[in-house]
Amino acid sequence: MTKILLVEDNEFNRIMLSRRLELKQYEIICAIDGLEAVEMTKAELPDLILMDLSLPVKDGLTATKEIKANELTQHIPVIALTAHAMDDDKNEALMAGCDEFETKPVQFKQLLKKMDSLIKK
Repeated sequence: MTKILLVEDNEFNRIMLSRRLELKQYEIICAIDGLEAVEMTKAELPDLILMDLSLPVKDGLTATKEIKANELTQHIPVIALTAHAMDDDKNEALMAGCDEFETKPVQFKQLLKKMDSLIKK
């Protein structure tokens, strides 16, 4: 089963997205801040990370940079999830190492296509 690390500090968003992904047969593990995301990525080695960018303790951009700088985890694709939809926000996420970008509220079918594309690489 494909393991997804969902990094989301908003409990409602985390529960809603986890349940929808579990129905699609993904194994979901969750982190609620950027520090926990980095640690869980090293410990769990997920197949893909869905990274909220506005997080407590350590923001999603910083967490992604750390994940991508680590030889053990740099191959794991990261999809940025954010309510910030400007081109500059997308560019900043891609420069930090995110492989894809998805705005909130998440368009679930579009997110699944991006996930499938990155997992198959």
